[in-house]
Amino acid sequence: MTRVGLYGGTFDPIHHGHLISARSLAETLDLERVYLIPAARPPHKPDRAMTSIEDRLEMVRLAVEGDTLFEVCEIEARRDGPSYTYDTVERMRAIFGGSTELFWFIGGDSLPELHSWHRVRELVQCVTIVTATRPGWLPPTLETLATAVGESAAQELLSNCVGTPSIGISATEIRNRRSIGLSIWYLTPRDVVQYIERNDLYASADSAKRP
Repeated sequence: MTRVGLYGGTFDPIHHGHLISARSLAETLDLERVYLIPAARPPHKPDRAMTSIEDRLEMVRLAVEGDTLFEVCEIEARRDGPSYTYDTVERMRAIFGGSTELFWFIGGDSLPELHSWHRVRELVQCVTIVTATRPGWLPPTLETLATAVGESAAQELLSNCVGTPSIGISATEIRNRRSIGLSIWYLTPRDVVQYIERNDLYASADSAKRP
């Protein structure tokens, strides 16, 4: 059976932390391919102003160009309404069919929030959710998860927590550094840095004036 990873996120912008974590999970789980899925309208971030989906898609493409492990998926970018994980998984399952095992990647901070996800009880039945963890991370209790998805599914969620390298990079840090005129080189792939600079993304009016 083919094993495929699905990695959704705002990717605003994508950075080395995303890529290292995704590759680590793919190696641990013996996956053949990982689909990066930029969210057009994340339901948990309705009020946050984001870079256009076209820019975010292009940055993801540039970040993984030439890497056969990764493929960029536009499914959420081309769908109207909120980017619900359940809808995306159902569509991907229809595309791949029953011969493919699907794994949905989330970060450790997302696991305690699963109770607020759209149709989460159905979601955990149709995809294997894998949580990328880092040193020092503490999992939610079985009881907390069981309230949202049932005890059996909660046990499976906790068993699918996988340690990944601790990379101290965040999209927030990259945006903040750009806003005050600091370099973002080496935080994200070179082609992404150049795209951000060329299109003046994340820069404030004041930082844009700096030499």
